[in-house]
Amino acid sequence: MLAEERQNQILSLVNMHRSISVTEIQRQLPVSRETIRRDLLLLAEQRKIRKTHGGAISLESSEPELAVRLVTNKSGKQLIGRLAAELIEDGSSVMLAAGTTVQGVSDALVGRRGLTVYSNCIATCSKLSGRNENAVHLIGGEIQPRNNACMGRDATDMLANYFADFAIIGAGAISAAGDVMDFSREEAEFNKLMMRSAKTVIVVADHQKLGRVAPVRVQSLKSATYLVTDNEPETGLSKTIAGLGAKVVWGVAGNAAKAR
Repeated sequence: MLAEERQNQILSLVNMHRSISVTEIQRQLPVSRETIRRDLLLLAEQRKIRKTHGGAISLESSEPELAVRLVTNKSGKQLIGRLAAELIEDGSSVMLAAGTTVQGVSDALVGRRGLTVYSNCIATCSKLSGRNENAVHLIGGEIQPRNNACMGRDATDMLANYFADFAIIGAGAISAAGDVMDFSREEAEFNKLMMRSAKTVIVVADHQKLGRVAPVRVQSLKSATYLVTDNEPETGLSKTIAGLGAKVVWGVAGNAAKAR
């Protein structure tokens, strides 16, 4: 394979996945890690990608539209929602961030009773209000169409007034180092504050987000109690997460949940 052809293939992979690790590129191209690293460095120098530790981010990188994310891996997100909801008892206070995977959790919580809910997500508040004696608080601010959720200074100022039993946040990516990452600085700041505002922090992310990177770091999984996902993370990431003190809860559709 000619160098130019190989670099074009790597660029296509980066743009297709939005963020990708050297390991994942090597799975798809029969070349050495050293060659991939050199190609990534060259592509970064040409300003075609942004190189990161262990991989690369597309300069075209942005989170897909809400309508696309709602149907992407829908069964996996439903499974994650059920697994996360099993950790939450009736009468709990729960913070729910925006995002389609977190909406899977709110779907699974509709049978719970007496919840006190804090969320900036309009869809989540609509699902859980007016049922089963729940008290639902919409964290207000400017509505961000990308997530149909409230963001900005007003939202973080309001969130700072509350503390809950559980905080549930999604992620744009979970890096190989165990960092929760996202695509928006506003959303990252909001989710970081939410993680600081609860006794138990549950990060939900489908398997496609694992071992990848996104432009903005939220917080290390050291600050989380659980990572809930829809497939077993690869061994290296599992060991990293365990070393940070978080427990991984995962399952495959049709099978029993597992925890590590």
